Amino acid sequence: MPHPRFSGDEIADRGEQLYEQSIREKVETEENIGKIISIDIETGDYEIDVDPLVTGLRLQAKHPDAAIYGKRIGYNAVYAIGGTLERTV
Repeated sequence: MPHPRFSGDEIADRGEQLYEQSIREKVETEENIGKIISIDIETGDYEIDVDPLVTGLRLQAKHPDAAIYGKRIGYNAVYAIGGTLERTV
């Protein structure tokens, strides 16, 4: 279901920009590598867990209309279908 205020591309662009500029250095720790981070692209709030549903629900509890971007910490994708996840450096 599309978000009413943002396109999928806008969510991905803003989410990745937030992650790289202000979140990555805080969360890419040994204990978080491989976990899922979901980011509210409007507030910058984020949640981390092994389950993407849990992170999304936590953010929606705080911000019901949140535009949420998700990624796997330390990797190039959340899931790999027919390929492999590659570790980012």
